[in-house]
Amino acid sequence: MSDRTRENLMAHGPGTPDTLLPPDPAATELAGSPEAARLVSAVRAHPDSSLAWALLAEAALAQGSDSADVQAYAYARTGYHRGLDALRKSGWRGAGPVPWEHEPNRGFLRALWALSVAAGRFGEAVEEERCAQFLRDSSATAYEVLARS
Repeated sequence: MSDRTRENLMAHGPGTPDTLLPPDPAATELAGSPEAARLVSAVRAHPDSSLAWALLAEAALAQGSDSADVQAYAYARTGYHRGLDALRKSGWRGAGPVPWEHEPNRGFLRALWALSVAAGRFGEAVEEERCAQFLRDSSATAYEVLARS
């Protein structure tokens, strides 16, 4: 993708509104630090929850094994696509910020970051950078927060 094309897709110019997602359907039951069984239960109850998929991906990444990295990639990819669906329903058309400061956006942003990390662990550098750049373009704050963790 050319820089010009990416610039058009992620334009943050005047009049491009922030996209603010509605509350994540699993957020209440995932508050705090849920154990693995609660994560699986939350995904089964709310398969459209980007947050639940992102947390599953993060838990798998923390394991640090090859098989867990594959699981993390699949969980993160699912959370990312569920988040794209939610963004589009909220009026996002491939352009504009998705601010970290709005709590319901964090599931999508965390899934996007986990996808970047998992891709990097496979040596899939193009996907790793594409996802990292998408995160930076969506929310510089999210990138800063997640890259530190």
